[in-house]
Amino acid sequence: MEDKEWNNQTTVKEFILLGFGNVHEFQTLLFLVFLVIYLVTMVGNLLIVILVAADQHLHTPMYFFLVNLSCLELCYSSTILLRMLNSFVTKNQSMSVKLCFTQLYFFGGLATAECYLLAAMSYDRYLAICKPLHYVILMDVRSCLQLASASWVIGFLVNSLTMSLVTHLVFCGPNEIDHFFCDFTPLLKLSCSNTLRVQLLIFILSALFGLVPFILTLMSYSSIIRNILRIPSTVGRKKAFSICSSHLIVVTLFYGTIVIVYVLPKNSTLRELNKAFSVIYTVLTPLVNPFVYSLRNKDIKHALSKAVRHFID
Repeated sequence: MEDKEWNNQTTVKEFILLGFGNVHEFQTLLFLVFLVIYLVTMVGNLLIVILVAADQHLHTPMYFFLVNLSCLELCYSSTILLRMLNSFVTKNQSMSVKLCFTQLYFFGGLATAECYLLAAMSYDRYLAICKPLHYVILMDVRSCLQLASASWVIGFLVNSLTMSLVTHLVFCGPNEIDHFFCDFTPLLKLSCSNTLRVQLLIFILSALFGLVPFILTLMSYSSIIRNILRIPSTVGRKKAFSICSSHLIVVTLFYGTIVIVYVLPKNSTLRELNKAFSVIYTVLTPLVNPFVYSLRNKDIKHALSKAVRHFID
């Protein structure tokens, strides 16, 4: 009976993304801010990819994973920001259902892939610091390719399972999404279908494929910190910590905001700040990555200065 009732109703053909519509007077300023963020994100991450590809000294497992992370951030940022910038320019906040599902698919796939890629990077740092004698053997070319490939494949495979149910949901109104991109939680609230199966699947997959890389990352850094604290010299401890501190900053920023947005109970204050925290992990994290890894990394800075000198000469 319920299916017949839904079929008799007009299904939604498009969604309205409210975005930051409650601050109309700042729309132009927001456009300029997000445009600068997008351009800097693109240039910064592309620069890392080019530098690592061009410099033979950077052809190591750590920089191989960094290139994968930069490529992921390029896709991730484009998935979110291009649509947002377009809405600022055209004043059109509507998005077709198919386009919304497409954005949701790539957003979910890339976010899950980043969880596993960060776990792979933490495992690489764990081997470099805690198992230095076995590092070359354990982290060979084949292992690097397998870890990176698995991160991408798992990310999109897991999200495909979720989207297979989401695309069969019925939306018959209202069609306003109080967010700046198509996210699972606000989208499910608009469905007039029974979303229990989808929510249960998202919970199970999040526990299996979201919590697992987070725990693996925590375990890696717990071992790293214990080993660093055992180093007798202060200089040795600083050098060891500098190897992984950049990655630790990115992990903390990424997982910290995700926990706030998706895990913590929503009181009135957190509900109001939900968009702001979402901006951090969807927009600012891809922006911060190249700065964190380049400004704190002597190899990247050396490769950049060498490339600049070669270009000038």
